[in-house]
Amino acid sequence: MDKNADRNITVSTTGLLVAALAVLALLVAYLLGGSGGTPAAQAVIPSQTVEGTGVDPRTLTMTGVGEATAVPDQVTFDLSVRMKQPELDAALDAASLTMTRVRAALEAEGVERKDVQTTGLEMHPVYDYPRYSSPVLTGYRVTQSAAVLVRELRSAGGAVSAAIDAGGNAARVGDIALKIGDPEAALGKARRLAVEEATLKAQEYAEATGEELGAVMTLREVDATSRSAIDDRPLTYEVAAAFRSSADSAPLPLSAGRADLGVTVQVVWELAAEDSR
Repeated sequence: MDKNADRNITVSTTGLLVAALAVLALLVAYLLGGSGGTPAAQAVIPSQTVEGTGVDPRTLTMTGVGEATAVPDQVTFDLSVRMKQPELDAALDAASLTMTRVRAALEAEGVERKDVQTTGLEMHPVYDYPRYSSPVLTGYRVTQSAAVLVRELRSAGGAVSAAIDAGGNAARVGDIALKIGDPEAALGKARRLAVEEATLKAQEYAEATGEELGAVMTLREVDATSRSAIDDRPLTYEVAAAFRSSADSAPLPLSAGRADLGVTVQVVWELAAEDSR
């Protein structure tokens, strides 16, 4: 009985010794790995590689902004004719006749027929609301709307004034806006400037870190905007008449001003491999 007990005690002590040695070995490996002592200890850190090459991608990403100024050479505006008559048919006829006169006046100012596009037709009953009785139908209001494009800026003022003159108090002009006929030409310059800025910054960062730029991997246009402004308050016959009376019946004055175009690009370069430098 005593011999079995001694044997059990001996086996247990040996097991404890082996476990202690294993723990000690793990502790030494941990300390060496934390101090960078063994490459094998760091190799367990996963890293992304370029598919099929086994080489880590080394890239530099930079954004650039390019700006260009263009002079608007076209004008757009919304045109509407609003008529009220006791009967719906009469209101429709009156609105159509007035819009026909307005279109003819625009054509006389050089606006092409295809550049006057109908955008809406509205018909609404009009009621009078006596204080102590039921509503009374007094007629119908018809509104015809169109969008107008004037392709030559110098003709825009005359076109607006002619539309107001032809439509009289029934005509309304609003949302006057300057437009660039060929915005891509100006945007092309802005794009080139944006890429040049991004490239210059990338070269500066690469030189500062002892690297060299390689091939462009991706190029993406992040944003392209244009900003221009003009007084777009609705113009009635009286307002247009005030313009003309102050300038001896001259057309409504419109100033081109300028439009600022901006482009932002994001470019990703591959950094040159160390063995190629």
